[in-house]
Amino acid sequence: MRTPVDSTWVRASVLGLVLLAGLVLVLTVDLPSVGAVRSWVDGAGGVAWAAMVVGLALLLLAPVPRSALSVLLGVVAGFGPGLAVALAGGLLGGLAAFGLSRGLGRAAVTRLAGHRFDGVDRLMVGHGFWALLAGRLLPVVPFVVLSYGAGLTAVRLAPYAASTAIGLVPSTVVQVGIGASADVLATWATTFTVVPAVAAVVLSAGLWALVRRRRRPDADADPVAVS
Repeated sequence: MRTPVDSTWVRASVLGLVLLAGLVLVLTVDLPSVGAVRSWVDGAGGVAWAAMVVGLALLLLAPVPRSALSVLLGVVAGFGPGLAVALAGGLLGGLAAFGLSRGLGRAAVTRLAGHRFDGVDRLMVGHGFWALLAGRLLPVVPFVVLSYGAGLTAVRLAPYAASTAIGLVPSTVVQVGIGASADVLATWATTFTVVPAVAAVVLSAGLWALVRRRRRPDADADPVAVS
């Protein structure tokens, strides 16, 4: 007689495979160039923006730094559109990771941890919004870790979604702004590199001329004539 397969561990295995597949894709798939993405967005219109939101959400299911993606969106789309895509995609990706973790992984975690997990659940049910908001605002826990980790607890969906939507705003504004200002920052970097170099050359030439001028009277004096 066959022993029935426990669906808890099957779901947990599926979640592990999803994470592994995301990691493999991140390590093996080459991202298109900035110029190619800009051309595609200009040609596809609204469909392209929706696809970018969904694509960002899918990328955030994998262990990809959200900050790097937000900066890249600023480079490709500019500040306003890039910020909208980054916030929408970040929220969608966070909700998707939460749903996957809650549906596929929570049962296995509670079974393994037993009553030791009850304290975490009580904390997240009572103060989940503030705990998650702090986690989103402070760049300590990676986005994907907090998203999946929250799904393993008993925190409700509404506080999780609200804390994610609010907590993403400050860092995303900064990151997209950096990407949108890449050209200006590159110009400033070039200026601040070239100007000090030119100033150093001019200063060195002036000091060399001054030293040479001071030495010239001594060199011109005839020691034989002075007797």
